[in-house]
Amino acid sequence: MPTASPPAEPAPKLDQNIILFARLLRAVGMKPGPAATLDAIEAVQLVGVAKKSHLFHALSSCFVKRREDLHLFEQAFFLFWQNPRFQERLRNLLIPQIRSPFESDEAGDPMLRRLEEALGSPPAAPLEPDETEELEIDASGTASDTELFKAMDFRMMSAEEIDRAEAAIMKLRLDLPEKLARRHVPDTRGSRIGLQQSLRAARRHGGLVLPRTVRRQRQSRPLVALLDISGSMENYSRIFLHFLHTLTHQHRQVTSFLFGTRLTNITRQLRNRDVDDALKSVAGAADDWSGGTRIATSIAHFNKHWSRRVLGRGPIVLLITDGLDREHDPALAWEMERLHKSCHRLIWLNPLLRYEKFAPKSVSIRSMLGHVDAFRPIHSLASMEELVAGLAGMADSQDKDLAAWQKLARLAGNFAGAALDKSPETGR
Repeated sequence: MPTASPPAEPAPKLDQNIILFARLLRAVGMKPGPAATLDAIEAVQLVGVAKKSHLFHALSSCFVKRREDLHLFEQAFFLFWQNPRFQERLRNLLIPQIRSPFESDEAGDPMLRRLEEALGSPPAAPLEPDETEELEIDASGTASDTELFKAMDFRMMSAEEIDRAEAAIMKLRLDLPEKLARRHVPDTRGSRIGLQQSLRAARRHGGLVLPRTVRRQRQSRPLVALLDISGSMENYSRIFLHFLHTLTHQHRQVTSFLFGTRLTNITRQLRNRDVDDALKSVAGAADDWSGGTRIATSIAHFNKHWSRRVLGRGPIVLLITDGLDREHDPALAWEMERLHKSCHRLIWLNPLLRYEKFAPKSVSIRSMLGHVDAFRPIHSLASMEELVAGLAGMADSQDKDLAAWQKLARLAGNFAGAALDKSPETGR
């Protein structure tokens, strides 16, 4: 009676290579645990290594748990299993920097940047003192390097560059626009005579009434931020939270919300002085990270439950989203109009404006463009600095570019193709 043959023994050192491959995936940001590694070894024992496609699917079924990790896994699999010498180089970790074979064609791919950064780790063992060489590194950086770094898209940054960007964001100083308050304060150059101040001064001068002038006090406008944390904004959410944490600790009148499929107030969590503890608390406060987007539902919830509580003193509202809704809701335009009328200025910050050929083709984007006061990019350190420097001006004047965007949105409703043909480079 025939019996089932036992599974083939893995090739020598194959299990070690699978463990090494799992370490590589952890180094580039994936999270394969020990259980997944054991499953991968068992799966490879079952399918064998005769066909590379079988090996690929066996490993991917054990290591890839999220759809967004698939592309990164494919690149890592090709680099690791294509060249045996490459495994030796990775095992020894003796090469300070390894260039990807795709570098010449796809140097800007963030996946490859993460792989190169992980594979290019310096050797763990320090060199002997007598064998070390003294190197002088000029860390000052040139002006052009600084400008290139500021213009770099947050999505393209490595982990080290993200740390530099977060440190730079902590140094930003935002001066909120001011408005006239009802209260008057004494001012010798004021244009109005203050009755109370004059009578109070008369008591100190034996009843002699001398007019005292006053002026209206000025106070900063509150700031309300609505940050999209859906899947399409995943690469920007953390850096924007650093930005909101910095603003919260510069001004007490900053209120922040997250929204994806629901609305979450994170103002209390961001008031924690330690930014890491604050972001950890924020991560626990919302449970709709990296999911879909229901912009109309979230704004409707804000208008109904929070508008009177945080929009009562004429604030500036920053709406940070790409405008890509999960499913278009006809009520979006009405909710945007209600939000627009409830605040002093509604400023839409959209990372999609980093593309030169961006055009408002989405129905949701066209619905929102008609109810904002400014439409600006927010994808790099330079765009963030421009926002901080120009927010006061945006609060009191009309955005010059907004009219062009609104015109293009109107044309896109009936003549999208004709509108794009007019200016294919800028999309305006």
